[in-house]
Amino acid sequence: MTETVTTELRGHVLLIGLNRPAKLNAFDVAMLEELSAAYGRLESDEDAWVGVLFAHGDHFTAGLDLANVAAKLAGEGTLYREDQVDPWGVQARHRTKPLVAAAHGRCLTLGIELLLAADIRIAAEDTRFAQLEVQRGIYPFGGATIRFPRTAGWGDAMRWMLTGDEFDAAEAHRMGLVQEVVPPGWQVDRAVELATRIAERSAPIGVRATLASARRAVLEGERAAAGELVGDVVSLFSTEDAQEGVKSFVERRSARFVNK
Repeated sequence: MTETVTTELRGHVLLIGLNRPAKLNAFDVAMLEELSAAYGRLESDEDAWVGVLFAHGDHFTAGLDLANVAAKLAGEGTLYREDQVDPWGVQARHRTKPLVAAAHGRCLTLGIELLLAADIRIAAEDTRFAQLEVQRGIYPFGGATIRFPRTAGWGDAMRWMLTGDEFDAAEAHRMGLVQEVVPPGWQVDRAVELATRIAERSAPIGVRATLASARRAVLEGERAAAGELVGDVVSLFSTEDAQEGVKSFVERRSARFVNK
């Protein structure tokens, strides 16, 4: 059987590829499980410091294969167990390492929510987006109702979520849904370039601590995040990478981090 999600480690960057192109990369139950496993590898592999999510074929994803997944949702009420990594970060364990996402072609429903759950988003100029769950009698349950208003502002988020209308990469960029728009075919290269820059220039422990602090501020509030700042930094200064960072600063050279 063909893998519906591929993984490839390049240096310290783990490439995660949606690979069901004949179905426009729509997610069936097997593909959901494989994507969770790929995110799990990003979490557990000590050599994987940054992830890149992209798609094989002509489209990022057409969203959820409702005919295949509806029975599981109706019967279990969830897509992931608590011990699995939830790529959307809403039902189960969330990843702690940074992720850059690259979209192209059609990016519908759960595809937009995968982007919103990522840390940096790149889109090809030909990307077409639609959060069209309301047109199917349901609503976005992969985090869009939570993250889209926070990212784009209430009015813009409601404009697209309540109508299910299609919008383009320029509009996605204007709203902050994506950080960069690139020519078609360049989106993965740009995502890998940014991920490699993070992996090569930044201490992995410091990067994860930065993500955790920012996420705490969003989920628990600024006061909760502020209360952890000094303690976090004290702990970081005891790591080998922080000591290497100070040493490289004094010696005016690039740091050589080891993720310890």
